Amino acid sequence: MLHNLRSLGPAVARVSPVEALRAGVGAIAGLGLAGLFLLSPAVDLQLGLYLIAPFGATSVLLFAVPNSPLAQPWSAVVGNSVAALVGVAVCLTVADPALRIALAVGLAITATILCRAVHPPAGAVAMTAAMSPGAIEELGFRFALAPVAAGTIVLVVLAAIYARLTGRHYPFRQFETGADAAPGSRMPLDLSEEELAGLLDRYRQSFNLGVEDLARLIGAAELQAAAHTASGATAAEIMSDKPITVRSDTGLGEVADLFRRHRFTSLPVVTGEGRFLGVIFQMHLIDRARQDALRLERGYLAAFRRLVDRERDMPVRAEDIMDVAGPRATPGTPIAALLPMMADGAVDAVPVLEYGQLVGIVTRTDLIAALAHRALRGA
Repeated sequence: MLHNLRSLGPAVARVSPVEALRAGVGAIAGLGLAGLFLLSPAVDLQLGLYLIAPFGATSVLLFAVPNSPLAQPWSAVVGNSVAALVGVAVCLTVADPALRIALAVGLAITATILCRAVHPPAGAVAMTAAMSPGAIEELGFRFALAPVAAGTIVLVVLAAIYARLTGRHYPFRQFETGADAAPGSRMPLDLSEEELAGLLDRYRQSFNLGVEDLARLIGAAELQAAAHTASGATAAEIMSDKPITVRSDTGLGEVADLFRRHRFTSLPVVTGEGRFLGVIFQMHLIDRARQDALRLERGYLAAFRRLVDRERDMPVRAEDIMDVAGPRATPGTPIAALLPMMADGAVDAVPVLEYGQLVGIVTRTDLIAALAHRALRGA
C-alpha cells in the first residue's frame, strides 16, 4: 500500500531554484518576443487565435526540457504544423463539435508519430483549430502557416539563442561517431547509434530519451563505475612530480621541439619561481596554425612553419596560446575526481598545484595505468 502511495508522488527529479528560474525567464522572454512578432503591424496579425494557447505548452518543452526529443526543432515545428493541417481539415469537414475535436486530436497524434515529430502541444494545436470553426472557415489552411508554423519557428529560434546565452545546448546535438564526433562531445562507447536506438525502442523510451541522451547516461555510469575502482587513490600517488615546463615567454618553436622530443601532449607554463600560469596542449598549436592559415589565406603547413619559426621578428610565445582556465587538482584530489576532468577527450593532463605552485601533473596515461594496476591487483 505504501509503495502504491509513493508512486503517486513526484516522478520528476528535484532541480535547483536557479534552473527553475532560468526556464521561467526563458519562457517569459520567448513568448513575449514571439507575441511582439505575431502582433506586429508589419505582419498584419491580430490578438487571439494568432497568439494561441499551445505556444505556452511548447514553451515549457523548449525552455524547461530542451534536451527532450519532444522539444527539438523538427518535433516542434513539424509537429505543430502537421497538427494544424489535420485540425483544419477535420474542422472543415466534420460538423459535430465533440466528434470534430476527438478526430482532430486523434488524427494529429497519428500523423505526428508517422512524421517522427511527436510534440505534445501539437494535440492542443489540433484541438484549437477544431474548437474555432468560425475563424478556421475564414483562414482555412493558412492557419497552419501563421500563426502556427511562424510562431513555433520564432519560439525555436529564441530558445536556441537563450540556451546559448545561459550555457545550455539547444537544439540538442545528435549522436556522433568516429571522425564525425566533435572533440569532447561525449563519452566513447562501444555501442552504435542503431544499438542505442534499439535499446530505447525495446523499453519504449524513444519519446522520452534521445540516442545522445542514452549515450551520455551510459558513459556517466561507466565513469562512476571506474571511480569505484579508483576509490581511495589520490593525485599525489600517480602524478609525475618533476614535469618539464616552459616559461610564458618561451617561443612556440621551442614548445614544438619539446613536444616532438619527449612525445608529450601537454606542457605546463610557469613563472621562474614555479608558479603555475597555464598549460599548452598540442591541439593549441594545431588550432592556432589553422586560424593563421585562414586569416592569412595560406596553406596549413606554411602557416604552421611560420608559427614555430624561431627567426620571426615577433615570435608567438607560450602565453599567447596557453589555456588558463582548464581543470586543476591538488595532491589530495581523489582519482575519482580526476576521471571526469579527462574523460571527454578535451583535456589530456591536469596540473597538480599546492598553494599556486606546480608540484606535478597527471596525464591520461598516468590515470589509465593507475586504474589498470588497481583493477589487476583487485582481480
